[in-house]
Amino acid sequence: MGIIIALLIFGLIVTVHEFGHFICAKLSNIKVMEFSIGMGPKLLQKRKGETAYSLRALPVGGYCAMAGEDEITDDERGFRSAKLWKRMIVLVAGAAMNFILGFVLLIIMVCMMSDVPTTVVEEFARYKDSSGEIHYAAKSYETGLQYGDQIISMDGTRIFSTLDLNYMFATTTSSTHDLVVKRDGKRVELSDVEFYNENNGSTLDFGLVYKAKNPVTVVKGAGDLFMSMGHIVGLSLKQMVTGKLSKDDVSGPVGVVSAINETAQESESMADAVFNLLYMAALITINVGIFNLLPIPGLDGGRLLFCFIELVRRKPVKPEHEGYVHLAGMILLFGIMLFATYNDIARLITEHFGHNK
Repeated sequence: MGIIIALLIFGLIVTVHEFGHFICAKLSNIKVMEFSIGMGPKLLQKRKGETAYSLRALPVGGYCAMAGEDEITDDERGFRSAKLWKRMIVLVAGAAMNFILGFVLLIIMVCMMSDVPTTVVEEFARYKDSSGEIHYAAKSYETGLQYGDQIISMDGTRIFSTLDLNYMFATTTSSTHDLVVKRDGKRVELSDVEFYNENNGSTLDFGLVYKAKNPVTVVKGAGDLFMSMGHIVGLSLKQMVTGKLSKDDVSGPVGVVSAINETAQESESMADAVFNLLYMAALITINVGIFNLLPIPGLDGGRLLFCFIELVRRKPVKPEHEGYVHLAGMILLFGIMLFATYNDIARLITEHFGHNK
């Protein structure tokens, strides 16, 4: 059942992305030859007007095939015949739809919360001594953090929501941190703040303000989570480029499906399962949107780059030259996907035999 849910989520994300290209192409009067969900052999196909709608066997992608996308054509409704601004909108539309889907999923997720978390400090860990006197057990209070402080950044990393705080605490090895907080309406810099709860030895030694749900706080909370997820995806991409992310951490479609499946199976209740699946789906769709906008040949961002070159040069790059670049990019991306898939399968095999020992 978990695998089916995972495939449905993956399919939804791809469908929404391709629908963005499709609807903007139609609105721009660009001829769409085929709208396909999935890759590989056709399972179903229905033609309506000039467009064939297909469902294919492998739920790892999809496409919106437009006339004259990679070649010069006499068709006045071909992609390359459209005005530059229309082509750019069509290219951006896929990622935009991923972002819209992510934001909608986060709104639903926040609505499932009892209250909406903020990054404003409400309390610190404390304890009573034998005489009943109360003492602070929070190192952060002793090293500069105060009641009512809104945490803006930590060690130069912007903090949008509790998700950013959890990410920073999970990935940092430093014992002290430089913070920027908003205190009484002013930005205040705090150096060498230490987080340690003397009661239980954990890093978390403070509590945050939670606001009651209403349309404003729900949208604000979803927006903060959206920014956090985009931020974390950006940090992960930076780690990948700089080599800080291990090759063993690279995951492909198999790993994504496996992670969603585990999330569905390990949740303690149906409500928890729905909440966790919404979280993962939102993170994945935002990831897909950002990745597709990267200026990598073969991706939407790579095609956008050629549009900007055309904007500067006042004339397009020859289609055959652009096609060679995109082909090279697709080969590279296909190789990375194969490597990621190999990593996923090897990890699953290792975990399987490890559990059976």
